Amino acid sequence: MSKQKTTPIKNWDIKNRNYFLTGNSAPLTFTIPSKHTRKHPLLWFDEEVGSQRELRYATNQASVFVDEQKGEATMGHITFRDGVLAVPKEQQALQKMLSLYHPLRNHRFAELLPQEIAKDDLELLEWEIEALNAARNMDIDQQEAILRVEQGSSVTKLSSKEIKRDLLLFARDNPSLFVELANDENVMLRNFSIKAVEAGIINIASDQRSILWTTNNKKLMTIPFEENPYSAFAAFLKTDEGVEIYKSIEKKLK
Repeated sequence: MSKQKTTPIKNWDIKNRNYFLTGNSAPLTFTIPSKHTRKHPLLWFDEEVGSQRELRYATNQASVFVDEQKGEATMGHITFRDGVLAVPKEQQALQKMLSLYHPLRNHRFAELLPQEIAKDDLELLEWEIEALNAARNMDIDQQEAILRVEQGSSVTKLSSKEIKRDLLLFARDNPSLFVELANDENVMLRNFSIKAVEAGIINIASDQRSILWTTNNKKLMTIPFEENPYSAFAAFLKTDEGVEIYKSIEKKLK
């Protein structure tokens, strides 16, 4: 079999590299294939020559391509411990196997890239800034509406300062959800619906299928099957009939 020359890798840095298992599981030890077999094919398609090349990690070889290895090969194991694998800069063959050629790369494991971490951190900081600025500029009614999603009916017992404090903490700790809720036009209407129930103005039937006036048990609307009562009523309040009911409830809440 003729030897094939590996194309030089551009922008390859000689440095220590770290790898981690992807997914939710991180077993005590996890070994990935280090040589080509029928059960675990270890091949890399070389576009320059238009063919598959067999891979094999050998500790005494400079290349991971079998067609470039010379003499007896001392096979090496590739084992992650507690979900991670640190590969020093001296082990270039193993690094290139993991970073460039292994078929499980970015499927079962990935390289830990500092620039990607920095990018994620920057995005999170930008989310936090946006969320905190939005929280600070909200009026108390909107603050209460959003915080109620997080804390439920306990919001009713909080003072305005406590609501603002908890809202800022919510914005800091979960900025993406906070921004999503801040842009959700139905959040205010859901909060309005909950306050109307808490004030005894309207009532949700025991079977969760209808909303009634508390005073005379007259049905205001039927709740669609498996839909949240408050979300359904919030959507109803945006209809022509619902607008009049909203005005009536608003007067009673004052």
